[in-house]
Amino acid sequence: MSDKSYQIKENNQVMIQGGEKKVMKKILSVALSTAMAFSMFASVAFGDDALTSQQKFDILKEEGIFTGYPDGTAGLDKEMTRGEFAKVLVELLGLEPIQNKASFNDKNYAAGKWPAPYVEAVYAAGIMEGKNTTKMIFDFNGNITVQEMAKVLVTVQNLEIPSETNNNASNWAKGYVQAAINAGLINSSVNPLANANRTQLVEVAYAIYLAQNKPKVASYDVQEDGKVVEFTLANSEKVKVTLETPLKANVATEVKFTYNNYEYTESVTWVVTAATKIEGVSATNYKELTVNFDGEVDTATAENEDNYKVTGVTFESAKLSDDKRSVTLLVAENSANNLPQQKDAKLEINNVKNSDGSRTFKETITFRAVDTQLPEVTEVVGLGTKAFKVVFSEPVQANTAANISNYKIDGKAISGWVKFTYPNVAFITTDIAVGEHTLSVQGVTDFANFQVKPVDVQFNVAEDTTAPEVVSVKTKDLTKVEVEFNESVKSVDKVYHTSSSRTADKVEIKDNVVVLEFNGDKKLSLGENTIYLQGVKDYSDNSANREAKVTPVLDTTRPVVNDVKVEVEDNATVMTVEFSKDVNLDDIQKRDNFVLKNSKGEVVTDKGFNSGKPVNAPAYVVKDAKTYKNRVEIRSIGKLPAGTYTLEVANIRDTATIGNTMLPQTLTVEVTNSETLQVVRAWIDTTSSNDDLYIDVQFNRAVAVDGNGTALDINKYSYVTGSVYKVFPTKNAPQPSLRNAETVRITLPKKDISADELKGAELRVVNVADLNGNYLTTAQKPIADSVAIPVKSAKATAEDKVTVEFNGNITSVFSSDFYFGTLRGTAGEPKYNDGVTKVEFTLNGKLSDVTNLPLLTTVDNPQSSDNLGHKIAKVDGLQIKDGIAPKAIEARSVVGDVYVDIEFNEEINVYFTPDAFKVYVNGGEVKVKGATKVSANVVRVELEQPFNPTIPGAQVSVPNNKNGKYIVDLEGNAPDTVYESIKY
Repeated sequence: MSDKSYQIKENNQVMIQGGEKKVMKKILSVALSTAMAFSMFASVAFGDDALTSQQKFDILKEEGIFTGYPDGTAGLDKEMTRGEFAKVLVELLGLEPIQNKASFNDKNYAAGKWPAPYVEAVYAAGIMEGKNTTKMIFDFNGNITVQEMAKVLVTVQNLEIPSETNNNASNWAKGYVQAAINAGLINSSVNPLANANRTQLVEVAYAIYLAQNKPKVASYDVQEDGKVVEFTLANSEKVKVTLETPLKANVATEVKFTYNNYEYTESVTWVVTAATKIEGVSATNYKELTVNFDGEVDTATAENEDNYKVTGVTFESAKLSDDKRSVTLLVAENSANNLPQQKDAKLEINNVKNSDGSRTFKETITFRAVDTQLPEVTEVVGLGTKAFKVVFSEPVQANTAANISNYKIDGKAISGWVKFTYPNVAFITTDIAVGEHTLSVQGVTDFANFQVKPVDVQFNVAEDTTAPEVVSVKTKDLTKVEVEFNESVKSVDKVYHTSSSRTADKVEIKDNVVVLEFNGDKKLSLGENTIYLQGVKDYSDNSANREAKVTPVLDTTRPVVNDVKVEVEDNATVMTVEFSKDVNLDDIQKRDNFVLKNSKGEVVTDKGFNSGKPVNAPAYVVKDAKTYKNRVEIRSIGKLPAGTYTLEVANIRDTATIGNTMLPQTLTVEVTNSETLQVVRAWIDTTSSNDDLYIDVQFNRAVAVDGNGTALDINKYSYVTGSVYKVFPTKNAPQPSLRNAETVRITLPKKDISADELKGAELRVVNVADLNGNYLTTAQKPIADSVAIPVKSAKATAEDKVTVEFNGNITSVFSSDFYFGTLRGTAGEPKYNDGVTKVEFTLNGKLSDVTNLPLLTTVDNPQSSDNLGHKIAKVDGLQIKDGIAPKAIEARSVVGDVYVDIEFNEEINVYFTPDAFKVYVNGGEVKVKGATKVSANVVRVELEQPFNPTIPGAQVSVPNNKNGKYIVDLEGNAPDTVYESIKY
């Protein structure tokens, strides 16, 4: 008789002897989940579980329920023995293995063998019996079958055995299998005689395991930029946790949550490769600025220097670090300004993408450039016996680095010459013997005027008899090639590709890299190209012809609009559209590619826009003699009303060989009627004292006197003579002061500078703001040698009206000062705005010919003056401009009555817009097909069909012309409405 005493582990149930009811209660507590698992096993589909069988096996293995094979695999496709199954049941049900007992007579079955404790436990619990109960054979090495598992399920659930069966199980098992089928535990189509594999058993065991244990976290997913973590539990349930503080990228953080009364504390790391934010901007010298990201960024956009802006500063290059997490911006050698020194400044970052394209950075970051380190020599390299190279730790000033007297070898002065390569490399050409030498450097300064730290550097010189060898070659589209050599290159005689006629348009040597440009019909082909470099010479004068093969990588990045800036200049609204890269000239000049709409979504039809399209063709921005091909200027005719607009931009290609076309964009544009902060004029005040020289600077409105934009900082002012930039002597000079809200006085000791030094010079102003924080980035104005106020312009606005503009705040106007040809005028009230005063004069007669307007002159000593008491300058002859709208003289039917010619009193331009031109005959409208300029003064209107001009009352009109500016004269003046009867 078998021993039916049961032993249960303490952590699952109190240990008892003979406690059959409690054991069965324990077993029954997991019966339902076991049955559910086994019903899934019947179809071997297991629903759409989030975890794979392998993942479930791993969890069960970690709990000690399953054991993998010696080679570390799970063997899920293998079958499972009855002994292995007994072990799984013991671990799952919390049974205590029975030691030192062997109830069965199997060969090799003994109390000391591994399966015995588990077999004895399930046998004692009545869960499994031997295959041959008479001979007491358990068959622990035999495979467990479906019908044997069915018996286990029916036993633990104490199901009733049906009297009728319909299955192909063995006779002894038919009742168990049918009971399992009737209870929905297994599918009737399953083969009861088949062996169960380990995958099926894992699924059953896993369901039982979950019923008894707190489900572990199987995985987690960080979402919404680190604000949400979704945990997947071992039972496939998902728990979404919203965090009060978002996770930091790549930092392990504990996250706590509750599920089914279980408390969880999980370590979560938001693993981020692509950058999610800008960590900071720093500058340890005044020529380099470093932008640090928290992850990797896209090389193409990160290394586009046009994507970074500091007011008044021009960047030459943007270099991405090897780990793709930081960008170093290099200020151009000829930039108007270096980085602001030891004061807050702002870096605008636009269109820099992270490495996976999921984020585009558009931010403004405040930084402060502080240089506290002396420049150092970081490397000295012998370049054979005729030259050596010196590398400094930071950008240094060319005039000091190129001074041969600042270098000594072995304590002796050097005879030779220096070639400086910005920003920090000097090539010294001199004869030098083979062996070890000591270089001493002094007097080389950085841009904080710190001199190089005195140091002696040892370096070796070896004879070099080999010409430079090509290391690598790469292209940027079909126009730019970079050839890297194994040593510094001194010169290259000639470069071409494919044939000798396709020579490089530009050859630039940067240490050991030669940068080539091939433009126009010299561009590279799409296939493999051979680059021929003739006379590649190193600093030992070794020379050779080299060649390199390269297959271009085309630029496939579309241009995008980064920003639209709006300014008011000369009574016009100027929109500057900034692209991410250079764009095609033909495309930007097509007016249809730009459409301006007001806040209601209606196309703008006035101020130089026809159906939202600009009348003036858009153009590249030209500033300080430099053309910016990534910036497009759209200029209105007259100021746009203040408000919110949208600008639609489309069909613009870049300048790549195979142009990439932008995706259509709609940009929000905020328009104000305030002009940008500008310098109106600058002059030397002749009332200067005996000791000091006064330079007055007048802005177009009140300026800031504190903060970053203060106008009272003498370092923001300098002067230019010819092409040479010079700083004012500031050692003995006080800080500037205000004469009034918009006028700054610079006081300089005459012992340090004379008025003659400033003759013909221009004043340069940088980084000054108005009271609203709008910055003037950089401006230059001639320094006048007189306080007299110049007349800016004169414009006839009617046959008896002339408006005169003055640079300054004119408060007192004497009519007797002015002559308008032979006519005199009576001055109206002066109107001052944005640094300019307008005065309208009513003439004592009419201007006879608007196409030949007279000159404005003044008396020798005019008395009109500004608010500082300065008189206006004498005017000897200023051409009065045409501000009078053209007039239609007549309209005639011509060319088979399909056209109507409108003649004006002066030369005009026409900008046809559908529905702008109207023709009426006998009370009905005749459709207009087009309008063109056929001679200087004539506009020809084309009709869709002929009309009968003999019918009286035929008319042509252009309503709302003043706003739409469909017909204007050469000065842009537009009549209010054109309305003429058509003559036959």
